[in-house]
Amino acid sequence: MRVLVVLAHPLGDSLNAHLADTAIAALAARGAEIDRLDLYAEDFAPALTADERSRYYSTPQPEPAIVALQARLAAADALVLVFPTWWFSLPAILKGWFDRVWSPGLAFAQGTPIKPLLTNLRSCLVLTTLGSPWWIDRLVMRRPVRRVLKTALLGACAPKARFHMLSLYAAESVNADTVARHRQRIVEAAAKL
Repeated sequence: MRVLVVLAHPLGDSLNAHLADTAIAALAARGAEIDRLDLYAEDFAPALTADERSRYYSTPQPEPAIVALQARLAAADALVLVFPTWWFSLPAILKGWFDRVWSPGLAFAQGTPIKPLLTNLRSCLVLTTLGSPWWIDRLVMRRPVRRVLKTALLGACAPKARFHMLSLYAAESVNADTVARHRQRIVEAAAKL
């Protein structure tokens, strides 16, 4: 199994980076081939350019750097997304990765409804941290990040992919025991990919 692990946190020693390392170690122990994509370390430019948008539905391919990222996604059987939830949304760099990489011809074919093209993806594991407590995300905000990822993105582009999301709430004040328990949940989730 080939797994694309996408990390979207600006700090290389962040809790998110450590959680990504936990997932990678668990997957590698199972014999998975890991492709780690650290969007900040690779200096990914998230903004969709005017030129890209004007050619969005036409035949010309995106710039070579985007084509290379698309090849990495196309080669994956499973996707692991690791990021902080900021303001109940994805970090801009991860949103930009979806905007620029998950384009027509690779992720979907334009139409009504759109036709999913990421049929190679069999599963997606989302690992996110939030500063807020669980009840704000689930009861007040109604899990907006989960809805966008599961329904809008994977639902439209890879509807057969199994989806699992692990959220670490109140992450800015967690203790070592809580992190250890969460890391064990990641190991268990990785075993099911």
